[in-house]
Amino acid sequence: MERMHMNASVERVRDALAELIKAALISDDGKSLACREVGREKLAGLRADPPEAGSLRMDGAWMLAIQQAETPDLAAEEGQVNLTLPRACPFSLDEILAPGFDVDHAVEHIRKSASTG
Repeated sequence: MERMHMNASVERVRDALAELIKAALISDDGKSLACREVGREKLAGLRADPPEAGSLRMDGAWMLAIQQAETPDLAAEEGQVNLTLPRACPFSLDEILAPGFDVDHAVEHIRKSASTG
């Protein structure tokens, strides 16, 4: 299988999604809130300089974000749910770039989708 070339757009979307995933999986409220804040900042950066929709696949960025969120040092804190996140990204690029995108709602959505598989 051809290795997916990582471009800057994918990296930026991946980093933002990874913070939302971490916020959903970490059971410590303080740390979860910190991830939400970082996620908000990264999403604001994406909004200010939006990636080309054709330059990235959201599902690909989502899978990379899951890998990034599942680092060993976080695994110990991710007591919240068994990591069975959906393979497809639950959000479209348009959704995460929308000014009214609700990070808290998104985190809850990820948490629910993770626990139900």
